[in-house]
Amino acid sequence: MKKVINKIGRALQVVLLAPIKLPGKALHIIKYIALGLGILETVLDDPGKKEKEVPDEME
Repeated sequence: MKKVINKIGRALQVVLLAPIKLPGKALHIIKYIALGLGILETVLDDPGKKEKEVPDEME
């Protein structure tokens, strides 16, 4: 799942950085999708990090 999200995010970054003219609405839609994917990547990355940081109380 992470690989797919990363690839879609990279493709959106290429479209946003490319020197092409896009209609205003299309540009806003692409920006919101890229923002949502960034948030999704962050949420998917955080649970693994938090599990390692939380000490085990049963020890």
